[in-house]
Amino acid sequence: MLSQTTTLTKFFFVLIALFGVFFQFAAALPMAELEKRDIFVPPVLDPHAGTVWFKGQQRNVTWDVSDPPVNITNKFGQIRLRKGDLSTPLILADGFDILLGSIEVTVPWVDEGDDYSILLLGDSGNFGQKFTIKQ
Repeated sequence: MLSQTTTLTKFFFVLIALFGVFFQFAAALPMAELEKRDIFVPPVLDPHAGTVWFKGQQRNVTWDVSDPPVNITNKFGQIRLRKGDLSTPLILADGFDILLGSIEVTVPWVDEGDDYSILLLGDSGNFGQKFTIKQ
């Protein structure tokens, strides 16, 4: 019986050693590199402080696309309206190419205020400056 236990023990030691060697070789193999991508954070240029929008107007939202990275993580943009420090559920534009740099939106029917801003979403969320919406 002792002979069987010794043989079984040797077998498991050899098996463990073989797995160890296998995993050492597997860890040393080069991994296929994923395509590198960059985060694009274009600043919102317009509307800016001092801008006044009127409800129902067509207005352009513009952002700087002068220095985009080669590989952008998310090329599709979305523009939302913010009031104060909170994002509203109002989506002004969606699904456009973030490299356009400008898109026309319709000013929504919201309460008048001077604490509105634009949230430009793509790779990241970029907040514009506060501006005013009037009747």
